[in-house]
Amino acid sequence: MRSSAKAVAASALLAFASGAGAAERYQQTGLASWYGAELAGARTASGARFDPAGLSAAHRSLPLGSFVEVTALDSGRSVLVLVNDRGPHRRDRLIDLSHGAAKALGMNGRSFTRVRLRAVERGDLDAVRRSSTPTVALVASDNRAMVRPATPALDPRRRYLLQVATFSSATRAQALARAVDGAAMASHGLWRVQIGPMKAGEVQRARDAVAERGYGDARILPAVAMTEDR
Repeated sequence: MRSSAKAVAASALLAFASGAGAAERYQQTGLASWYGAELAGARTASGARFDPAGLSAAHRSLPLGSFVEVTALDSGRSVLVLVNDRGPHRRDRLIDLSHGAAKALGMNGRSFTRVRLRAVERGDLDAVRRSSTPTVALVASDNRAMVRPATPALDPRRRYLLQVATFSSATRAQALARAVDGAAMASHGLWRVQIGPMKAGEVQRARDAVAERGYGDARILPAVAMTEDR
């Protein structure tokens, strides 16, 4: 695995060198969204398989194989990502981040956040890694230890829903719903992916299962509150 990862990194650096001239002065501010387990294993525009836990991104114009420093404007947290895909499809979005990159920025289940992008020149990669990697490594390696929302005391006589994630994109919500055997519910311009109704024990097991897939912020809701939370 390590030798494979090194080969991918080396290829990315070579690709970055060829596209650096077009990207080196790029700076932009806008909205970042993210995509996760629903697209795991899909081919990216670069030909690589998409890894939701990795630190990668989709951008409409930056060269494939280039690196971008993404900084969340609300927290100041930064992550260095590899551009390996094309997107976002929504014109009001600037960049689509992998789930791992979104976690590193502290998005924690939010569909989007405002960010500043800065293309990183080849000669600056080491300096940026030294400044950002400690924070990124700490967050990205903690994939299964993400703090979850508090779980209400569950009544074994009642039935519950598991709200897995919220999206602004119907396509992404429906893809995840199919992957987790749930439903995509439209509510106030957003799409909420929910599983259930289920008994108390079943919903707790379902929550553990989706957390293993990267959705550690999934919430347990009473079945009557199907689409009005979050």
